[in-house]
Amino acid sequence: MAITDPIADMLTRIRNNVILGREEVSFPTSKLKLSILQVLRDEDYIDDFKEEGEGILKKITVKLKYDNKRPAISVIERVSKPGRRVYSRKTEIPRVLSGKGMVIVSTSRGIMTGKEAKKGGLGGEVLCKVY
Repeated sequence: MAITDPIADMLTRIRNNVILGREEVSFPTSKLKLSILQVLRDEDYIDDFKEEGEGILKKITVKLKYDNKRPAISVIERVSKPGRRVYSRKTEIPRVLSGKGMVIVSTSRGIMTGKEAKKGGLGGEVLCKVY
């Protein structure tokens, strides 16, 4: 069965496994997913991720992060969807929880956090928010 929105599928798998308290989650790979996971790892929301397999059987395994059995990710949700894309100018990039959370933005220079995009003077598509 084809997945209409693979990014939303990835975020849902992460969210569900965090709720269940699991250590790892796996899903099919893509360059965009790898870029989003790189930002999540840099911002300390996940421990690590690795790519496994070959060809069409490639998958990503993500090691989720917990502090004293409390997950590092409370909420992770998709903002821009295939049916309704959400774009922001450099001055209108949303803040999450007064700066305690973050948005992940797809810019002309790649995937980055909202703070990095604002600092670089870039706008783009708001992919998801995390806190």
